Amino acid sequence: MADYTLETEEGRREALRRMLTIREFDSTAGDYFADGEIPGFVHLYIGEEAVGVGACAALEPDDYIASTHRGHGHCIAKGLDPKLMMAELFGKQDGYCNGKGGSMHIADVDSGMLGANGIVGAGPPLATGAALSIDYDDREQVAVGFLGDGAVAQGQVHEAINLAATWDLPAVFVVENNRYGEGTPVEEQHNVDDLSDTAGAYDIPGVTVDGMDVTAVAEAIEEARKHARAGDGPTIVEAETYRYRGHYEGDEQPYRDEDEIEKWKEQDPIDRFSDLLIDRGELTEEELEELRTEIEAEIEEAIEYAQDAPLPDPSEAYEDMFAEMPPEIERFASQARADGGSLGGDRR
Repeated sequence: MADYTLETEEGRREALRRMLTIREFDSTAGDYFADGEIPGFVHLYIGEEAVGVGACAALEPDDYIASTHRGHGHCIAKGLDPKLMMAELFGKQDGYCNGKGGSMHIADVDSGMLGANGIVGAGPPLATGAALSIDYDDREQVAVGFLGDGAVAQGQVHEAINLAATWDLPAVFVVENNRYGEGTPVEEQHNVDDLSDTAGAYDIPGVTVDGMDVTAVAEAIEEARKHARAGDGPTIVEAETYRYRGHYEGDEQPYRDEDEIEKWKEQDPIDRFSDLLIDRGELTEEELEELRTEIEAEIEEAIEYAQDAPLPDPSEAYEDMFAEMPPEIERFASQARADGGSLGGDRR
């Protein structure tokens, strides 16, 4: 199984650690974004931790995932380093993408993380492509494509799932139904009660689970992975969850009220899982607080790392963009390097 699994006590504690790390990472990132230290946009995963962690707990270390614009949680669940992630958010050279991707485009192919993506619904096509490569090379892997409820209606999502289903590719599509496509309630977007019912159009399995329960998510993904590895094609897993923060930081959220948010917080995935471990005698309240303190220190270290890291060299702006840099771009980049890093000048 993965480098952590809910089937062992050690694995369950690691799953809790990753959920807590996601919560602390995104809470801290939101604060530094508000202070103007993180550029661009950030979309926080707070409240949805059980989905990413539950899914990745059911995967093998070399399985692939393709994320969304709300990708911090998927990255941490898959095992990426919060220091390199934070550096990427800060736009620094030491980040996973050398500071060129930012919050919505963190990727680390070596870890099986094919990338967060600012394009709504872009994860499933990447997952289908990865699944095709797995099938072509006859490898023992699967590819998981995460998407939100709003992305279910995107054309490229249909194309990706249809192709994966038609060719019986080893893919799993995880719909994180957090009730809103930006500000539009899910019931105003779709004509089905359960988004997993869309699986019927492709003649593949579809299941809806409690996305605030990490165990329920892990069990569903484990079954979907077995189905995919048996050569029976993809599954759509809908995880009903909730984001506590706005669609993006700065979202005024006129589409919902505090009573609704507080109602969902009563089902908090971290509280539910930590309470379960305490009830089982696998964790004490003191150990939980020690773990929180340890993670807070780790994220503070990540902030310091990001703040101290250098900015990208402007002369490297065109690197990492092409498998083979086109000659006309190479000429311009070479001139920029000769000019001491400036990207100005004649672009002909």
